Amino acid sequence: MSGHSHWATIKHKKGAADAKRGRLWSKIARMIIVAAKAGGGDPNSNLTLRYAIDKAKGANMPKDTIEKAIKRGTGEIEGASFESIQYEGYGPSGVAIVVEVLTDNRNRTGPEVKRIFEKHNGSLGTPGCVNWMFNKKGVITVATSSIAEDDLMELALGAGAEDMANTGEVYEITCDPSAYEQLKKALEAKAIPLQTAEISMVPQTLVPITTPEVARKIINLMEAIDDHDDVQNAYANFDISAEVMAKVQ
Repeated sequence: MSGHSHWATIKHKKGAADAKRGRLWSKIARMIIVAAKAGGGDPNSNLTLRYAIDKAKGANMPKDTIEKAIKRGTGEIEGASFESIQYEGYGPSGVAIVVEVLTDNRNRTGPEVKRIFEKHNGSLGTPGCVNWMFNKKGVITVATSSIAEDDLMELALGAGAEDMANTGEVYEITCDPSAYEQLKKALEAKAIPLQTAEISMVPQTLVPITTPEVARKIINLMEAIDDHDDVQNAYANFDISAEVMAKVQ
């Protein structure tokens, strides 16, 4: 499994538990607040806000919670002010990791992220140390059980996809960010259930992980990063084979 598809699958499985704890909704609310503050409260003219609202709906966030977050962003309701920061570092076996956060206190968040890396056999790097290893792409995953591969490939490529890969549990479709909205709508129009749909950071090259011990260390690090309240997204360039992953579980 590639770094993106594997981590996306893990996050999808733990998403229900995150939602029950309110953690997922809290993170998405921050995303909505920042998007509305930067580009206004109308999702028709603010694409970033539209993506955030789509994510909120996908997580079954109540409509009034979404509306309150938008109003906090536009200043109609008083609330905390968040800033976007990107941290970069390395995990076990030199795996490159990019972490995107929204925080109201960078003096608190930075040291906390650093401690997470160090606790899990990683190290926080300097800005720009690994970001160049990733490309921004639209990424959509579809369960392999929901549609035949050839049918999905024909539809996806016709709607602007650049590539599609079968990773075992899911088909991972990638596209240029400019084609993301068109591709997503084309799949939804055919009633194809989307497992995940987002603008993501996709690694240019992958680091193969050959032992379950190292695989578990990397997964533990990624889970610890993702569990931090300020973290919005975490991306990595690890590649864990199905055989190795089976021994981890």
